[in-house]
Amino acid sequence: MPKRTIWLAAGVVVLAGTGVTAVSVTGGSGGSGADDASRPAQAHTLSLDGKDPKKRELPRTDTQLFSLVGVSWEDGADDFEGTAQIRTRGAESGTWTDWRDLDFGIRAPETEEGDASRVRGASEPLWVGPSDAVEARVVAGGKETAVPDALRLDMIDPGDEKGGKGQGKGGGNGGKGNGKGKPSTEPGTGESATATATAGATPSGEDTAPTTAPEEPAEPPQEPTEAPATEQPAPSDAPATSEEPAQEPTATEPDAPAPSEEPTTEPALPGEEPTAPAPSDAPTQEPTEDPAAPAPSEEPATEPTPAPTAEPTAEPSTGPDPSGSTSPVAPAAPAIVSRADWGADESLVVDPPSYLDTVDAVFVHHTAGTNDYDCADSAAIVRGILTYHVETNGWSDIGYNFFVDKCGTVFEGRAGGVDKPVRGAHTYGFNGYSAGVSLLGDYENGGTPTAAAKKAIADLSAWKLGLHGVDPEAQVTLTAAGDTGVYDTGEQATLNTISGHRDGYATLCPGAALYSALPEIRGAAGASVYGSRPEK
Repeated sequence: MPKRTIWLAAGVVVLAGTGVTAVSVTGGSGGSGADDASRPAQAHTLSLDGKDPKKRELPRTDTQLFSLVGVSWEDGADDFEGTAQIRTRGAESGTWTDWRDLDFGIRAPETEEGDASRVRGASEPLWVGPSDAVEARVVAGGKETAVPDALRLDMIDPGDEKGGKGQGKGGGNGGKGNGKGKPSTEPGTGESATATATAGATPSGEDTAPTTAPEEPAEPPQEPTEAPATEQPAPSDAPATSEEPAQEPTATEPDAPAPSEEPTTEPALPGEEPTAPAPSDAPTQEPTEDPAAPAPSEEPATEPTPAPTAEPTAEPSTGPDPSGSTSPVAPAAPAIVSRADWGADESLVVDPPSYLDTVDAVFVHHTAGTNDYDCADSAAIVRGILTYHVETNGWSDIGYNFFVDKCGTVFEGRAGGVDKPVRGAHTYGFNGYSAGVSLLGDYENGGTPTAAAKKAIADLSAWKLGLHGVDPEAQVTLTAAGDTGVYDTGEQATLNTISGHRDGYATLCPGAALYSALPEIRGAAGASVYGSRPEK
């Protein structure tokens, strides 16, 4: 099927009988697609030309394979008012869907990123699943007297990558986790089954080893860890989480005391007597209770999880914040699927991440796509949104800091370190104070958030805010950095520390059903074991 596997690195194709131009805007490594088992995410467009200034129509048109679609136009500052509808043909079934609306309300960031010449106006992307034909109609409405200039249909094939491709200018692996686990697809558990370490990143995007060992993650006690002792020396007030006998000496670092849980029957150094004791200022036997580690809060070990790896599960970096701020140490992070594990193409990333001084709030969103997806497709949806945000919107990276699917699996969003205050592009006017969490699905038109999804949002928000000493059940006053339709530039906004997108910006997002669940989510965040209150 050449139309599904042959891509142009650059060029134009005129589709027979339509007069519609298809332009390849493929990012990343591209490739011919000869090996469908590892094809990268790719994008192409169809120009929506016509003589009627208020209306554009695209007849049923065969296309290359795609799974996510939206419309975009030339001027990113032009807020389109009207309707855009599409219908698609399933690549496997050969049947056409009903007409579906595309949602608007996406806005470029209020920073230099949003002023770049590559930035376009766009609808929210819609996940439609593997498709090979499309029909579209766009009609100006409200105050609009014409459709925007250079209107086009943007179609994304998310590929089926199992790992990131290359490293872009943004050093996108700064938030790359060490875990190799895959997300759980069992709905209703409320717990992600992914084990991902949150290795720190400097503002330049380089990985750095934590300067102190993080507190012990909330894992079943028999979960093995095999991290070398030299990578994370134990501080004097918190025992290291690994209980593996030290095969490599830690005494070479003068400021790092020997871990107290080393068995005295194992040699501390090769060649020494097996009974060689630890230094005199360290305990010579394993403590029976870890005073610093939180009580285990995960589900029992009988919960289905992937086989453990030699790396620890998700752990926040305890190194200095890139902004220089200090905050209470929060418990271990909830399990988060790293960019590497969901297959981010890091060569798409345009600029290195930028960082906030602190995270004062979390804004909850929905992707406004479809709820009819399998959780096994969640990584592909996130890959598609990354490609859309970069290739269609013209942003530096994916806009949201995190994604959650209906099975409760959490995915890392914008690169830079999940435990760092990375500036995202999700809530116009308030990106400078907040993190954005987007739930996959549409919760305005009949969708209902699952218990697993609500719990995942609550735990993630509690942890993220806890890193900065913020109470997830409190309120905060923020200054709008742009005219949002709700607040004018410079106006003071009193918001919940866990708010919906519509609280700060004129939009229906995160949908009526998810928005009405926010009080429950705030309460769950306040009780979450992943939260941390500031010391009083």
